[in-house]
Amino acid sequence: MAEKLPVTVASNQQYGQRLAQQRAQEAVPMGAPPTSVSSPVRKKPRIVPGGLTPLTAPTTRPDEPITAGANFGPGPNSAQAGIPMGPSRDDILDELRVILTTYPNSDLALLIDYYERNL
Repeated sequence: MAEKLPVTVASNQQYGQRLAQQRAQEAVPMGAPPTSVSSPVRKKPRIVPGGLTPLTAPTTRPDEPITAGANFGPGPNSAQAGIPMGPSRDDILDELRVILTTYPNSDLALLIDYYERNL
């Protein structure tokens, strides 16, 4: 079993708080912190100042069109580039209809009607 930490209380507390803090630590003693922790969650690398490529630097992909990943111009479109698309028109309409049945109001009904006619 891990070694228990000694009771420590803060000074300059209001009357009675020091004793309450001491008794709480005696009732449930704190254990020593673990010596090693392994987490399956990977943290994103931290960007340090000066670690990003400046906007004025030459391209690192000279053979790739600037429109690569966009749904216009030369190069792969967003689906080919693996960029997830937003919800479809039908998905949005379905979601709005569900919201309307839960929270009926005329403004939302007008929005759905407009969306159905114009988009």
